[in-house]
Amino acid sequence: MNKITPFLWFNANAEEAADFYISVIPLSRKLNELRVTEAGPGPVGSLLALDLELNGQQVTFLNGGPAHQLSEAFSFTVHCETQAEIDDYWAKLVDGGTELGCGWLKDKFGLCWQIVPVKLYEMLRDPAAMRAMMAMKKFDIAALKEAASQPQ
Repeated sequence: MNKITPFLWFNANAEEAADFYISVIPLSRKLNELRVTEAGPGPVGSLLALDLELNGQQVTFLNGGPAHQLSEAFSFTVHCETQAEIDDYWAKLVDGGTELGCGWLKDKFGLCWQIVPVKLYEMLRDPAAMRAMMAMKKFDIAALKEAASQPQ
């Protein structure tokens, strides 16, 4: 167990969200769960909290009710080697969600993701590539490289 892990608050769908992320992200699994007992809160046997691992990143999900919502202030970043990898993650995670901008999306559970090329910072040091990125929703590695290769 990592000493520091993200802890995300869901309304009542933490288990559904965890199952979805485990299906999308390789090398992911449930680690530990806490089910409600007769002491509450909630229906006996329902999921209260769940620790999981998403490709090595440990995270905890809580079914905390409607008091707090996920927001764009927190996101996970997925570093991708190829355009095909970007396309695959993007298609799966945005299904039922919303495309934002600059490689960001919000999935059907309200969690935000940044799906980015591994060498993003290197590419964005070029002002033309930065301008190209600002016009993108999903990253296009070839378009970023093309923009960066143009004479200033």
